[in-house]
Amino acid sequence: MFGIILVSVCTLMHIYVFARAATVPQVKHYLPLRYLIGTGLFMWAVFSFSWILRHHHAGYFANLLEFIGMGWMAVLFLMVVSLLAVDLMTGFGFLFSGIAPSLRGLAIAVAAVLSVLAVIQGTRSPVVQEYTVPLDGLSPEMDGTVIVALSDTHLGTQLGKEWLAERVNQVKNLHPDMVVLVGDILDGHDGAMPELVPVLKRLNAPLGVWAVLGNHEFYRGADKCTRLLESSGITVLRNQWTEIQPGLIISGIDDLTVGRRVGPIGDFLSKALDKRPPGVTIFLSHTSWEAQRAADSGVGLMLSGHTHGGQIWPFGYLVRRVYPLFQGIYDINDMTVIVSRGAGTWGPRMRLWQPGEILRITLAAKKP
Repeated sequence: MFGIILVSVCTLMHIYVFARAATVPQVKHYLPLRYLIGTGLFMWAVFSFSWILRHHHAGYFANLLEFIGMGWMAVLFLMVVSLLAVDLMTGFGFLFSGIAPSLRGLAIAVAAVLSVLAVIQGTRSPVVQEYTVPLDGLSPEMDGTVIVALSDTHLGTQLGKEWLAERVNQVKNLHPDMVVLVGDILDGHDGAMPELVPVLKRLNAPLGVWAVLGNHEFYRGADKCTRLLESSGITVLRNQWTEIQPGLIISGIDDLTVGRRVGPIGDFLSKALDKRPPGVTIFLSHTSWEAQRAADSGVGLMLSGHTHGGQIWPFGYLVRRVYPLFQGIYDINDMTVIVSRGAGTWGPRMRLWQPGEILRITLAAKKP
């Protein structure tokens, strides 16, 4: 269903962009209408086939087509935004009719510049975002504990073992006491990528490496992804908790958006938090929903991802309507929530004004 919606929306975007481009004086002069229409149909076919192939085939050609098709989707989105801004300013050409076509040409040029910037930002290494989180009840022995958190690495055809090896080195240089992976770790065609295991095994920390599943692990097979992660020495928390040290509990749940796709799934949060011993609880949830319930259950720190910070501005304005805890740090009834923009990218290798990030969180005993 998501694929049908995405292809339908992109079809409408193609029609809008190429219809508007046909009115630009420079385009009309240098590119006959039949060639413009042919270009539009060709790019639509590239995108549509890339979406189909990415779910059914792997290999160099399918990967290349996916890279081009997903990148084109982002460029198309930026052109729609730029052209729509001009149309709104000019009343869709009824105002300033003499300059409106030229302004549309300028909008396409602006979208091209933004696309180049998005590629540059999307292929850069994630930045390290540092937080210090005071926690009630944190023991003196745990004061200063460093957690390094990654989310949304989307390892697969576009981000592979070389990119992962760079992220592992980045994490190790932050000297973590604990490493947590907050969902959408894997994004391969079948969810089983054994070549990643040796690289993932290099992630280690005194208090362990922990993970929860995101929506993409469920697309590819939750059990299969769990087995791959656990074979890499990573403990996957599936609606459960464990006490790492006396008074320090880590808890994690499966992706909360699963219920929207497969129907009722039970109360993940209660399973993950019930009957745990007293102490400080760190709660991992790929999606930032249910934060109020987690706070009411006595969680001290909740870590989430999923939103990518919108990934490509201004898409984040739409994402924020579904995920009010969108990115950054929040306080919910004395519980700290940190929502990561994610280390990787989904779809296009592009980010605009929303750089990828790795979180370095220092736990601190709250002063009386």
